[in-house]
Amino acid sequence: MSGVELLKKLESDLSDVRGRLLPDEPMSKYTWFQVGGPADILFQPADEEDLALFLNRLPAEVPVMVVGVGSNLLVRDGGIEGVVVRLSAKGFGQVEQLSDSKLLCGAAVPDKRLAAKAYDAGIGGFAFYHGIPGGIGGALRMNAGANGTETTNRVVEVHAVDRNGEKHVLSHADMGYTYRHSAASSDLIFTCAVFEGEVQDQADIRAAMDEVQHHRETVQPVKEKTGGSTFKNPEGHSAWKLVDAAGLRGFKVGDAQMSEMHCNFMINTGAATANDLEQLGETVREKVLENSAIQLEWEIKRIGRFGSP
Repeated sequence: MSGVELLKKLESDLSDVRGRLLPDEPMSKYTWFQVGGPADILFQPADEEDLALFLNRLPAEVPVMVVGVGSNLLVRDGGIEGVVVRLSAKGFGQVEQLSDSKLLCGAAVPDKRLAAKAYDAGIGGFAFYHGIPGGIGGALRMNAGANGTETTNRVVEVHAVDRNGEKHVLSHADMGYTYRHSAASSDLIFTCAVFEGEVQDQADIRAAMDEVQHHRETVQPVKEKTGGSTFKNPEGHSAWKLVDAAGLRGFKVGDAQMSEMHCNFMINTGAATANDLEQLGETVREKVLENSAIQLEWEIKRIGRFGSP
């Protein structure tokens, strides 16, 4: 069934929904790799109430997947079955100061913008977000971190909507954070969160942000079509060092390549397909295992249907 056919079938159930419903929407428009087949339906809710209504009305048999800014995401060439939810900046892009040290932040806010808002408010502890190319929703889900600080160090509570349209407020403990992972139910769509830092002089915050920015620009391929760190760091090891030791810096499959600058970053050098990129990653995992007896785990999230080989 095409996205157009699916949307027509659902029209009567979703008549009160205010957000945008786009059938057969190419996901390559929404990912930093600029690859990926179409979503059957892409839904951009107007706000949290609209999201809850949509999920409540959507038949249970229709799969739902949420995506953020697409920085740490590989959508396969066959596209995504069912509905992809993408939160809009208009409905989920707020940053509100709650106290001298707390901020309420929508899930569609880019990590870098939260760092900037914290700087404006004189709240320290958020400079690490200045160097993470993602959004807050993804940061909450994967416990994003850099430069010795992780999302878990700043989260107080998280607001979410489940697959049935029910709203939830999760405590820090409920999130069950570990390295690059949250134990929160996978069917929850995070809508906003409360973060806490500490009062700090703006000059010190600015210096920390500049240091993060300098590091990122000098060691990461920030101007390429990439998805950030490809593999998680195994305990006691750096993923890039394992890739490098296996002789895979610059290794290519089609137009997909492990970056020469930072060999834990995959890049699309031209017209790579999602299959090229995933094959590259799997080949690297295989060769690193042969060389070091360590199995790398993907940090990039891979979703959707496989296309033609």
